[in-house]
Amino acid sequence: MDLTIGQVAERTGLSVHTLRFYEKEGVLAEPPRRGAGGRRVYTEGDVDWLNLCIVLRGSGMPLPEVRRYTELARAGEGNEEERIELLRTHQRRVRQQLVELGRNLDLISYKVHVYEDILDAREG
Repeated sequence: MDLTIGQVAERTGLSVHTLRFYEKEGVLAEPPRRGAGGRRVYTEGDVDWLNLCIVLRGSGMPLPEVRRYTELARAGEGNEEERIELLRTHQRRVRQQLVELGRNLDLISYKVHVYEDILDAREG
């Protein structure tokens, strides 16, 4: 099923501007074909790829790394080792971020508890 840029924006939560930016930056697995009047035509596969890109970007992967991953996927078989290394490197970064977020959450939770104790003491 062919999709318009507006439909893809709605399905992915990305703006039309971001979709055009991703196309320009080489982040799409395949550039969208052009339909009548030169309008972009997307596929379900494009939506699936964009959802992967959303996850990678949302987890903090820099755009140049997403682009590199896209280039490797576009090249096809034979570069799986490079793809997995790129993903493992990012995986390590995300795990470290989770550790740091856990520490941050612990401190915030402690401060909430301190203020709850102060409020409880005033009411008591």
